[in-house]
Amino acid sequence: MINDYNIEVQKIFLQMMITNAELFTRVMNIINAENFDRRLRPAAEFIIEHTKKYNVMPDPTQIKAITEISLERIDELDEAYYNWFLEEFEAFTRRQELERAILKSADLLEKGEYGPVEKLIKDAVQISLQKDMGTDYFADPRARLMALKSNNGQNSTGWATLDKKLYGGFNRGELQIFAGGSGSGKSLVMQNLAVNWVQAGLSGVYVTLELSEGLCSMRLDSMVTDTSTQEIFRDLDNVEMKVKMVAKKAGLLRVKYLPAQSNVNDIRAYVKELQVQTGMRIDFLCVDYLDLIMPVTAKVSPSDLFVKDKYVSEELRNLSKELNVIFVTASQLNRSAVDEIEFDHSHIAGGISKINTADNVFGIFTSRSIRESGRYQIQLMKTRSSSGVGQKIELKYNGDTLRITDEGESYQKESSPSPSQIMSQIKSTSQIGSINEIISQTVEPEQTSKNVDIQSVKLKSLIASLKK
Repeated sequence: MINDYNIEVQKIFLQMMITNAELFTRVMNIINAENFDRRLRPAAEFIIEHTKKYNVMPDPTQIKAITEISLERIDELDEAYYNWFLEEFEAFTRRQELERAILKSADLLEKGEYGPVEKLIKDAVQISLQKDMGTDYFADPRARLMALKSNNGQNSTGWATLDKKLYGGFNRGELQIFAGGSGSGKSLVMQNLAVNWVQAGLSGVYVTLELSEGLCSMRLDSMVTDTSTQEIFRDLDNVEMKVKMVAKKAGLLRVKYLPAQSNVNDIRAYVKELQVQTGMRIDFLCVDYLDLIMPVTAKVSPSDLFVKDKYVSEELRNLSKELNVIFVTASQLNRSAVDEIEFDHSHIAGGISKINTADNVFGIFTSRSIRESGRYQIQLMKTRSSSGVGQKIELKYNGDTLRITDEGESYQKESSPSPSQIMSQIKSTSQIGSINEIISQTVEPEQTSKNVDIQSVKLKSLIASLKK
């Protein structure tokens, strides 16, 4: 690798291009006349402009006449030199772009414009020639399809009904948006997803820009322990024990509050610091929610929702790919969706900009009566990897524990068996000692007493309730 790309080396680059137009074509996506020495810049500009306009490389005589710069074709240019040219020209371009980006950044920092700095540096560092030749469609159909099958829907949502519509679940590196009106339960849906994933052994971060870390964590306590939110503080010992028991088999979960108007860099910085300090592997990231985030790459008025959300959704999707995580966020539905039972893109606050970027978009349709009946309806508004658009799924909702599950999943607590279950246990038991065991299973542990008289009273009350 060359350390000093002096004017002579740069001149060789231009001479190789005019000798073999194919070389110019292969680097035309990264060539920039500003990267060349000022004494060669007019020739580079002329070559680029002439090629774009006439689709042919200019002759050295033309270059001399227009720019007064002498460039000669290299005789007997062997293919062995092509790889050298491509490798060195890529490194030269990256270095020059990075150098100019740093100089521009210094000026921006003096003006207090911090947002564009990261983009300038990142764009310069990522400059590269096109080396990926794509997929050879006819080469190996089976391997191609099996790779798609193994990568598509690779992470279950924890709701089998939704997984079925998505051909398996969510993919890493994609952006999922749950849209709902105010009070529709956007946060609850994302918190339930976080619980599903962490109980499946995945580790992740729940970033909240609205609710406090304490309130979010208390909701998670209720979901994880199957305890009513009203009973959390009355039964702290039991809740603590259950949370610790779940933690033994679950992944790791961090709840982090960031102030509204934070940006993607704030989220990225936190995740990186978390990984450095704890070594935690991040499998999923929930951000509550998109509408409260400001863009990094452009200065946009918060009132210009279309442009703001366009930049933010693109940055969030890029972050998802960068971290290779399952990424879920939420968005507000506008006022026109209040009385609607069927959602479409026009109901998304800020317009269609974020919809175009997202891979999957879901509408949350709910109301007080629907929640009281123990249901949540999810409408598939957009999916890239399945044919589920326009379809709906019904999920079960427990208003006490805030848990959202599939229709087929049971909501009864293990500590509260049904009357028929109690009766079948009593009928199948003929010994007094066994009846005592049944009592210990059907009441809370702390309510169980060794006193036989107390047990008899409780047994009578159970049988009386069955007769009713």
